[in-house]
Amino acid sequence: MEPEREKSVLKRSILIVGLGGLGVPALMGLVRGVVERVVLIDPDPVELSNLARQVIYREDQIGIPKVIAAARYAAAVAAALEVESRVERLTTSNAAELIGNVSFVIDGVDDPGAKFLINDVCVELGVAFAYGGVLGTTGQAMTVLPGRTACLRCVFEGPPDDEDAASCRDAGILGPVAGAIGAAQAAEALRYLRGAELQLAGRMLTYDAKAGRARVIVLNRRAGCICNQAEENRRDTQIPA
Repeated sequence: MEPEREKSVLKRSILIVGLGGLGVPALMGLVRGVVERVVLIDPDPVELSNLARQVIYREDQIGIPKVIAAARYAAAVAAALEVESRVERLTTSNAAELIGNVSFVIDGVDDPGAKFLINDVCVELGVAFAYGGVLGTTGQAMTVLPGRTACLRCVFEGPPDDEDAASCRDAGILGPVAGAIGAAQAAEALRYLRGAELQLAGRMLTYDAKAGRARVIVLNRRAGCICNQAEENRRDTQIPA
């Protein structure tokens, strides 16, 4: 592990990408945990439609960037927590910088392309992350430990096409389902920082609120996936002790 990366890991830092239906409950689960530093990134302002589901935001914060409002919430709950707010979108230009300087990443975005960007950069840099996805009354969560467990591309290979992605957005999400998935992601992040056993590493939690059923599926790494090549690349570039 590189010296700068080691210092960052020791700081118990978390990156939350997206402060919406998943990112808000994830932040709520983290602020009372062992986290020392949290980085929040989201380009959007608080909107009236957010208030019913994203409960840390208030009516008088409408129009304020979500990351600023979320940082104020975090400061009120955990004054010692260091918070960095980034009013921007995660892109190929800033992803490596942001992800490379934290211990763990929480995927709280609703854009499939951004989810695969998180996966690919985390896999390349060897940073653990918790994937979360919600569609209608169903939700999914899994933890990826690069080089050890299946990554997102082992399961889905690639993001859906534009038409399918648009259909998913139109379907909307059920707030309590997003809350449950975000809380599960936060719990995995805290377990990782404590060095405790992860419940969703190499496994996917699926939850169906309509059926009232949750189950955990064991995942295997897919031959030929980018995560296998990234692991080989990291081994090849390591400097012998």
